[in-house]
Amino acid sequence: MSPLVTRAGKAIPREDVPVLPFDDFRKVVALAGGGGARVAALFGWRPPGRKTGVQLVVVVARDAEGSLELAATDIAGPSYPSFTLDCPQVHLFEREIAEKWAVIPEGHPWLKPVRFEGSPVGIMDFYRIEGDEVHEVAVGPIHAGVIEPGHFRFQCHGEQVFHLEISLGYQHRGVERALVGGPSKRTLHYMETLAGDTTIGHGMAYCQAIEALSGTRVPARALALRGIALELERLANHTGGLGGIANDIAFLPTASFCGRLRGDFLNLTASICGNRFGRDLVRPGGVGFDVDERLRDDMQRRLAAALHDVQASVELLWNSSSVQARLEGTGTVSRETAEALGLVGVVARACGVERDVRHDHPSGVYRVAHIPVSSWQSGDVFARAFVRWLEIGRSCTFVEEQLEALPRGAIMAPAVEPAAARGPGGSQALAPNRLCVSLVEGWRGEICHVAITGEDGKLAAYKVVDPSFHNWAGLAMALRDQQISDFPLCNKSFDLSYCGHDL
Repeated sequence: MSPLVTRAGKAIPREDVPVLPFDDFRKVVALAGGGGARVAALFGWRPPGRKTGVQLVVVVARDAEGSLELAATDIAGPSYPSFTLDCPQVHLFEREIAEKWAVIPEGHPWLKPVRFEGSPVGIMDFYRIEGDEVHEVAVGPIHAGVIEPGHFRFQCHGEQVFHLEISLGYQHRGVERALVGGPSKRTLHYMETLAGDTTIGHGMAYCQAIEALSGTRVPARALALRGIALELERLANHTGGLGGIANDIAFLPTASFCGRLRGDFLNLTASICGNRFGRDLVRPGGVGFDVDERLRDDMQRRLAAALHDVQASVELLWNSSSVQARLEGTGTVSRETAEALGLVGVVARACGVERDVRHDHPSGVYRVAHIPVSSWQSGDVFARAFVRWLEIGRSCTFVEEQLEALPRGAIMAPAVEPAAARGPGGSQALAPNRLCVSLVEGWRGEICHVAITGEDGKLAAYKVVDPSFHNWAGLAMALRDQQISDFPLCNKSFDLSYCGHDL
């Protein structure tokens, strides 16, 4: 038996997903550790009517082919042989399964809580390196300034970091659990607040899944407006990220300019829908707001001005030898490590891994309007900053082109009234006993949503994989053999989400 080959954004009958014998399922996961494949999601769920055991589902992405492979296996007992030694990129997925379903992956090298479901947050055994000259530095979970909670524990010899352990879960809200039985009036709100700086990204992933499950065809104009909003979200966060990197090395001109310019891109989003983060813009069936000719002209003018100012401020970074000396060779992650851990987004592309959903698994407007993949080879802080810089230019070009050539027509599918789109996924019912995988390239990287419906057409399970879930382990590797004083700079260059990981 072999996995089902499909593509992102397609609703398939649930019974078409093969339930493999465990050894065959294990081979599917193991093969995803190489050969151009990777694990986009691995999760457990309990099909309706089943009271014991858990079914594991894997989503394997084959980027070169633009296809997905789906397979499942039933676990009846309290444990199963771990997949992590065969495929390291599933280490965190397996920890999540153990915590949520009390099914232990035997042989997992580092089984510890992910989100502390049912246990006191932060209470766990931490990894320790013994030695007279080894000391431990604990940072967080409460940090200076306005920042989300996360705990970082360093094992150091002097200033040299031997090991960084990252413990999250302080922001766990139980979003996936709350989605079961939906869509409801709150569902879109949950999606838009999974990670507030990725409102458009997660909102699009959800809407694409709902549209596939309901057979809704989104108008071309709405798809273009969604693409504009997604790239404006990327522009705002990449600009702010470059300013944050500059701030962490005390290069204040770029830090100050980019802090202001981030607001210019946020305000462009607000000019469309009245909210700087894009709340209520992307809705099942289309978008909730249009861009008339006057607004389009104003957005084009403001976008050109913002890009001009960003170019002037960021080029200060590249023209400063002291900045380059600080960024180059700091927090390096090798391409081999990036592929072994399944890193995604800017972090992967900075290691030379040309992985981008807009190119590999395009949906919506990206099927007809292409953005070149931006990558670099060195895998250090400089590379992660420079990839952001390349993407800023290409995203601006994309937004300009889409504004100039906006298709005419409706912004909402005919069968979905705007008022209904605010509520339970539009006016159309979801097909029963279906499964859909939705992929979106958010500004951090790949967003993966897996929606499964039951007999009644309601959501029986919903899995969310934020790009940060893949990438936090990469930050730990970036600190190996670095100076502990490099942590703030490395952390900002990864720019990961706590709440997106914690759900």
